[in-house]
Amino acid sequence: MLLQHYSILHTVPAWLLLLAGALWSWRKRKLTPAGVITGAITGTVIFISTGYPGLVMLTSFFMAASAATKWQAAKKADVGNQHENKTGRTATQVLANGGCAAALGILALIWPTHLNLIMLMMTGAFAAATADTLSSELGMVYGHRFYNILTLKNDQRGLDGVISLEGTLIGLAGAVLIAGIYTAFCGWSVQFAYIIVAGFLGTLTDSALGATLERRGILGNNMVNFLNTAVGAAVCYALY
Repeated sequence: MLLQHYSILHTVPAWLLLLAGALWSWRKRKLTPAGVITGAITGTVIFISTGYPGLVMLTSFFMAASAATKWQAAKKADVGNQHENKTGRTATQVLANGGCAAALGILALIWPTHLNLIMLMMTGAFAAATADTLSSELGMVYGHRFYNILTLKNDQRGLDGVISLEGTLIGLAGAVLIAGIYTAFCGWSVQFAYIIVAGFLGTLTDSALGATLERRGILGNNMVNFLNTAVGAAVCYALY
């Protein structure tokens, strides 16, 4: 377990970061009170199981997602972003993006001998979550032409399952960010590419589910987001 390599003194910054993140999220209304509690528990599980690598990836995803959501919010409101929550993200939304990583953290505590694989899978989940959030939020701002992911025909900006070239490239940049964090802690290897592929395929899966099951009301956005992260983790498992 990675945390065993840290002394009590070395873990203090992590607990301070979790506390500061919870207070900031509450004061800025990034999360509802239930979302703050759920996020704090999720962060604790991830840090206890994987140490600073997992915590830094979680923090990077949350900060990037918050910034992307806020960026030119008025412009995005013009298309009626039905997934936006003015009072902050709920506990369910937190689990939709971080629940898979937290579950993998619990597995790492149960099977510490498989920590390397589980850590890679967790990274794939974060890469998918980051890529999907950045591509959807910033794609609506910087995209020029929008297509239905299944038919590749022109479609309305902001609808489920609609993508743009610009949004896709921004999403890939998000996956590269998470892959870079993993590499900084775990060293350079072909797994850098695995993580980027996981982020990309997770985002495509999210869009495909959005264009089909979500538009028909069979799946909600939170479940689609969770499946996106699960696919990211599964891709890393398959490539490992």
